[in-house]
Amino acid sequence: MSKAIITVVGRDTVGIIARVCTYLAGEKINIEDISQTIVAGYFNMMMVVDISACEKPLGDVITDLTAVGEELGVVIHCQSEDLFTRMHRI
Repeated sequence: MSKAIITVVGRDTVGIIARVCTYLAGEKINIEDISQTIVAGYFNMMMVVDISACEKPLGDVITDLTAVGEELGVVIHCQSEDLFTRMHRI
């Protein structure tokens, strides 16, 4: 497993992207694709990231990102690309 999908949803506030990206960079997680929108004050971001250089297990990254989301007042979900793909097949 080398890729993961990260979603961030919540009320827009200053620093959401900066805080999430700072965490990812610190863990050697590379952002391969990113999309973000703000609609009526609500922030929504989706990232495809490469986790192959990260030394932590994905479970620890998920726990850390959940905590980052709580600090920011947003909800952050992270899952392996394989799981995401299987969940969203028609």
